[in-house]
Amino acid sequence: MAQQTTDTTPAAPRQKVHKTEAEWRELLTPEQFHVMREKGTEPPFTGALVNNHADGLYHCAACQAPLFTSDKKFDSGSGWPSFWLPVSPDAVEAHEDNALGMRRVEVTCASCGAHLGHVFPDGPRPTGMRYCVNSASLAFEKK
Repeated sequence: MAQQTTDTTPAAPRQKVHKTEAEWRELLTPEQFHVMREKGTEPPFTGALVNNHADGLYHCAACQAPLFTSDKKFDSGSGWPSFWLPVSPDAVEAHEDNALGMRRVEVTCASCGAHLGHVFPDGPRPTGMRYCVNSASLAFEKK
């Protein structure tokens, strides 16, 4: 899936983060582990960041890689934090997801492979994309 970006700065290659299941369990809360390592989801409208309107940077809660900026966040009404563009084209990876009898596109952190959520082609301009992300997968750094 092609990702649009307005940033023309060449990105440094992402360093991959590798940990064992035991290391992830020790690092993450039970909810974070379920969402990020077992591809779970939090109930809609319950995540700590769904109504966050502060300026800043959203990082992967597992490895702290930068993922999204607050100026690309929008209220999609879905119940999860939604973004129309990642911080860079290589910040996230897209994977076909046919689980639960649905055809969707899963979004993972490009650095550690953590499940973030899904991306849908029904977002706002200019990209038309909606990255629907679990709050449990994100850490917010206020500007």
